Amino acid sequence: MAQAKTVAPPPDGGASSRQGHPWLTLLAVSLGVMMVMLDGTVVAIANPVIGADLKASLADLQWVTSGYLLALAVFLITAGKLGDLFGHKRVFVVGIAGFALTSLAIGLSDSISMLIAFRVLQGLFGALLQPAALALLRAAFPAEKLNMAIGVWGATIGLSSAAGPLLGGLLVDEKTGDWQSVFFINVPVGIVALIVALLVIKESRAESLSKVDWLGVVLLSGAMFCLVWAIIKAPEYGWGDAKTLAFLAGTLLLGAAFVWWQGRAAEPLVPLSLFSSLSVSIGTVLMVLTAFSMFGAMFFLTFYFQGVHNLSPLEAGVRMLPMSAGMIVASPLAGAAISKFGPKIPIVAGMLITSVAMFLLSRLGLEDGYAASAVPFVLLAFGLSPVMVGATEIIVGNAPEELSGVAGGMQQSAMQVGGSLGTAVLGAIVAGKVSDVLPGYWSATGLPAPSPAQMEGLAQAASFAEAPVQPGTPEAVAQAITGVVNSSFLDGMHLGFQVSTGVAVLAALLALVVKAGRKTEGAPIHMG
Repeated sequence: MAQAKTVAPPPDGGASSRQGHPWLTLLAVSLGVMMVMLDGTVVAIANPVIGADLKASLADLQWVTSGYLLALAVFLITAGKLGDLFGHKRVFVVGIAGFALTSLAIGLSDSISMLIAFRVLQGLFGALLQPAALALLRAAFPAEKLNMAIGVWGATIGLSSAAGPLLGGLLVDEKTGDWQSVFFINVPVGIVALIVALLVIKESRAESLSKVDWLGVVLLSGAMFCLVWAIIKAPEYGWGDAKTLAFLAGTLLLGAAFVWWQGRAAEPLVPLSLFSSLSVSIGTVLMVLTAFSMFGAMFFLTFYFQGVHNLSPLEAGVRMLPMSAGMIVASPLAGAAISKFGPKIPIVAGMLITSVAMFLLSRLGLEDGYAASAVPFVLLAFGLSPVMVGATEIIVGNAPEELSGVAGGMQQSAMQVGGSLGTAVLGAIVAGKVSDVLPGYWSATGLPAPSPAQMEGLAQAASFAEAPVQPGTPEAVAQAITGVVNSSFLDGMHLGFQVSTGVAVLAALLALVVKAGRKTEGAPIHMG
């Protein structure tokens, strides 16, 4: 494989022989990623108000999120390749500008169909932005400081995640139906990020690559589409439904065709030699498992706080603040620990801490207050940070610099697939448990037995901690129904966290075989 031209950094890690000033580059990419992360957490809070204002159905609101996620996941690796070919700064700047402009267009939308269309376009621009950000860090920082840079980058993600629910709760006005400001906020952030990027970042690209592997793009995009679509629609179709199985089969067929073609293409989209490094392969799997455990579990805590405890979105955001705020501290510390000890010990320790946190979350009850969730949240921050920093560094830092964009796309794709898979699989587990235990809880109340159709509807509502109490229902009956729903949901949530605990332990065992790559600048592949 032809190699990109690289120059070893001076001993002081100065900027002269790297790609621009390292820490100012970190500032620029952090601003861009902050915009994307804020958008992801704020929009979830705005969905109910969007639905009321634009008269959107539940399926429409699901597509506000799913359309964005689908575009993002399908395009990430291709976007990384475009950065390798045409320049990471150029792609990053286009991503920032496009994300800000589509945010403005979404806020000006007067129909749900227009909003969804711009959300899909926003996902495409988000895909351009994220792999380029990691590739720019890879190019700007000397190998011995890359862990710390990724740690600070992770802290930015934690800060953005923490600010999202709080900012959303402040911006969204349920009385006036004002949801547009949630998207308009991206415009000034995008302008600042664009100015800093243009002034600070130096261009970085692979000089030896010359063309896009379009057949590879089509095959990989098709495989990713089938996979993410199957995951998104499985709760609606059913995991054993023919449509779900057909999309999963399409994933396997297109994926096999993609692998076959990558071994024969002159300039493959994803060179298979990347995976000759055991650490790169393990790092990708670790990212999937980490996102599975984290995003799948966090999905249900929103319903726990807002449904079981009747908290407002803003109050729920405050309850989840210890985890996001903890990541601000934990991520740089994780980068320092990985630089000193290598990735294996911090990642294994992080996943074991994560398993303890998940177990504690599986014990949350009806009456537990702030402290009961704050302790496992802090543990989760310090457990997940070394895994996310370490797995990211393993994937991006161990790839050859000319493929840093593709490696960044792989890392982001692994997170998206793992998060989607965790939400869908744990959602099915929670819903199944709720359906099993709800009839028993209902019988214990002494209320008249509902029809099978009514029981099914009640179970579906209980899976999201929603008590379907009709107006005018006697207070005693309403309390009994709410108690049944809350108890059933908690049993389901507890099982979901227990599964997440097991996944975290599995990831810890897997991390035992991780080795630090050789930090040789310009090496074709760093072998684990």
